[in-house]
Amino acid sequence: MSPLKSTSWLSENIGKVKILDATWHMPNSNRNALKEFQEKHIEGSIFFDLDKNSNQKISLPHMLPELQDWEKIVSKLGINNNDHIIIYDNSDVLSASRCWFTFLYFGHDTSLVSVLDGGLKKWKLENRMLTKEKRVLKEANYKATVKNNLVVNLNQIEKNIKDKDFCLIDARGENRFKGLVDEPRKNLKKGNIKGSKNLPFSKIINSENNTFKKKEELEKVFLNHDINLNEKLAFSCGSGITACVLGLASTIINDKLPVIYDGSWAEYGLK
Repeated sequence: MSPLKSTSWLSENIGKVKILDATWHMPNSNRNALKEFQEKHIEGSIFFDLDKNSNQKISLPHMLPELQDWEKIVSKLGINNNDHIIIYDNSDVLSASRCWFTFLYFGHDTSLVSVLDGGLKKWKLENRMLTKEKRVLKEANYKATVKNNLVVNLNQIEKNIKDKDFCLIDARGENRFKGLVDEPRKNLKKGNIKGSKNLPFSKIINSENNTFKKKEELEKVFLNHDINLNEKLAFSCGSGITACVLGLASTIINDKLPVIYDGSWAEYGLK
């Protein structure tokens, strides 16, 4: 089943789903995602704070939370295990894809969690209705199950450099991957993980409306970046966000759940 839902589908089913606005911006962007949500959002949306709803016990940015914490987070959002969740953002599908992956990692039914193709950008381009109204949340009793096979850690990354068990794909821009520019976070080395390949996430998004490219186009993009889609793949980036954009694209292609290096360069670049 496709991980995407169209704006027209959401418009027709808006009262049957739980909608999350997962907008997140880089710290140096001078944008406030919560303030933007409060000013304008899709009717019935609930704000999902990517930073607050991450692991607060470690110094790495927005890493996956622990299971019990995730259950509390989702329960407070009023989401039940049998809810169909539609996730969008106003940040070029970066954070919507990350939120989508997080629900998959914690065992939400894969057919019941989708990303809005085109996000808020396409919704606004089509002049669809937006509101300031705040949704009243009724706390739920959400239960999660961790799928550890969807994540690789630093030890597995280091082992893979020698053993080459999987192909690691880095979603950062080419200049960051090649170490030609400084990283946006302090104290990080420049460069990439030995043996990894570079596929900037922007290559798979239609910039005019933030939709994902079609399956056949995505296949070509992966192949043009020397990526064998029959290999075991894992995805990395700066801090685990844009890796999930590539992960979602791979799911469109092969209908398999993606594997993410959660620590990404934010962790590896400290070595």
